[in-house]
Amino acid sequence: MPNTTIQTGQDWGSVNVGRSSAGRVNVPKSAAGVSRMKAMGLVQTERKHGAGGNASAHSGAGINARKIEESDELKHAKVDKSLSKAIQQARMAKKMTQKELATKMNEKPQVVGEYENGKAIPNGQIISKMERILGVKLPRPGKKPAAKKSAAAGAAKGGVIRGGPAKRR
Repeated sequence: MPNTTIQTGQDWGSVNVGRSSAGRVNVPKSAAGVSRMKAMGLVQTERKHGAGGNASAHSGAGINARKIEESDELKHAKVDKSLSKAIQQARMAKKMTQKELATKMNEKPQVVGEYENGKAIPNGQIISKMERILGVKLPRPGKKPAAKKSAAAGAAKGGVIRGGPAKRR
C-alpha cells in the first residue's frame, strides 16, 4: 500500500481583501461623535442644496389638491329634496319596501335608498323606471336656463344669425 500523508489542520489565518485597515479613519456613528470630530478639525461637512429627497417635486401638489377640493365646479348634481320626498311618498302609498321597488326596477336596493336620501346623481332612466312602477309623475331636476337670443330678436337688431352673413334681397 502506498503511503499518503493526511493533513491534520487547516490554515485559518486572516486574509485582507481590498483596502488595508492601516490608512482607515474611524467614522463616528452618533451626532455627538460627529460634532466632536468637527471641533477637532478631522471632519468637514458640506450642505447640499435640494438633497435628501424629492420633496421639491411634490411641494406644489398639496396646494393644487386643496384648490380642486375647494372648487364648486367639480361637484355632481344631487337629487332634489322634492324628488326624494316624492319617491318616498309614492312608494309608501303603494305599500312597498325599498327592496321590493328595487327588485321591480331591476336595480340594487342601495340605488333606491340613495335616491330617497338625496345622495344619488340623477339618472333619467332610473327616474322613468320609478315613475312607471309607482304610477306617478316625479319632479325632474330642472336644467339651468341659458340666456339665448331668439332668431327674430337677432334679425331685428341686424345681427348675424348662426355665424353666416346677412341675406341680400
